[in-house]
Amino acid sequence: MKRKSIRVTMLVAASVSLLVTLALAQATHDKYTVKVPGGLAFSEFRGYEAWQVVSISQNGGAIAATLANPEMIKAYLAGVPGNGKPFPDGAKMAKIHWSPKKLETFPDATVPGTQNNVDFMVKDSKRFADSGGWGWAAFDYDTKSDTFTPGTMADKPPQGNDAKCGLACHTRVKTRDYVFTEYGHR
Repeated sequence: MKRKSIRVTMLVAASVSLLVTLALAQATHDKYTVKVPGGLAFSEFRGYEAWQVVSISQNGGAIAATLANPEMIKAYLAGVPGNGKPFPDGAKMAKIHWSPKKLETFPDATVPGTQNNVDFMVKDSKRFADSGGWGWAAFDYDTKSDTFTPGTMADKPPQGNDAKCGLACHTRVKTRDYVFTEYGHR
């Protein structure tokens, strides 16, 4: 009887462990199911969290880190866009915005606090021929539900429901292949 009880306990523990693992996996991957209606999907940027930092910035009360995939980094290192060449198809960027907060252990330092949103750019000259070869998406972050939703026209700047939502703003840097961010010297 003791062996049967141990087996049942082990089976229950394994089942609970599996359910917890599945729940955590689902929670982790929920953001990858979100898509801008008529635009980019969050899943097109899977793995962005581990991309290399291009630069950091502060704008409108938020602090941000701009990250880039290996294709984009390689182009930056080759001198794009300063050398007049465009970024290659497949180049991607993510810009994560946070509200700033003072570091508790070192109050002179300002660090990322609550995440506000994440913006994405992808270069695909065929898919986005009518927007300078780039597609854009903005996803707002809700801390209470730990979820992302597509940006809206109420955002600043307004985010339309297609992959061209960033074109109006980025047109002013058309000569830089529509990219504001400069690669920070290291």
